[in-house]
Amino acid sequence: MDPINTLPAIVETIRAELTNMSTLRDATLARSRTLIRSCALSIRAIHRHDWPEAESLLAQARQEAAEMVEAIAGHPMLYHTGYTQDALKEVVEAHLVFAVVRGTPLPTPDALLVTGPTYLRGMSEAATEMRRFVLDLIRRGQVAEAEPFLDFMDEVYSHLVTVDYPDAVTDGLRRHTDVLRSVLERTRGDLTLAIRQDQMRAALLGLELNLDRQLGTQLATADPLPLDAEAVDDVL
Repeated sequence: MDPINTLPAIVETIRAELTNMSTLRDATLARSRTLIRSCALSIRAIHRHDWPEAESLLAQARQEAAEMVEAIAGHPMLYHTGYTQDALKEVVEAHLVFAVVRGTPLPTPDALLVTGPTYLRGMSEAATEMRRFVLDLIRRGQVAEAEPFLDFMDEVYSHLVTVDYPDAVTDGLRRHTDVLRSVLERTRGDLTLAIRQDQMRAALLGLELNLDRQLGTQLATADPLPLDAEAVDDVL
């Protein structure tokens, strides 16, 4: 068989594969955008404490993620591409934020259909998102309630700094860790200032109450002032 005569068939086979790959790529890109939107809406619902809406959107996100991953199961190149992993990272972030705020168990990477590096990146962004909860609580005067969120940020950072591998392996985790460190330090400073202000306010209030008690005691035990007879006569 003439090798030249086989070239059209080979090229046509490759063309069909590339056409299928391109179609899958476009569909995956569209699914990733929809998935990111669902995750963003779920986090917004969490901030509003709209728990039924948040749970519904998270369930929707899990379904969308499963459909996206299933469609490209035979195409590792599409699964590991940037927009696919970025969308799955948002799934991790949304689920971890919900778990921390509601006090439920953290989902595993397998449960969310993500790789280890993608889970770690989502975890870093979930910790970063905690700053907004801390600031909201500070504004409402609930300083003590904000401390667990700072503790979570600190715990995540303490684990991420131990993942010392090249960016090619961790998919750029180092940059996310650096961002979290900056956000963590700012949040720690804001919360510390709020705690000190609360302590000072409590101390001033205690001092004011103590002075009021002392003044009340002095007034109660003081001798009455003598009446001026001439002043009484003038009044009469």
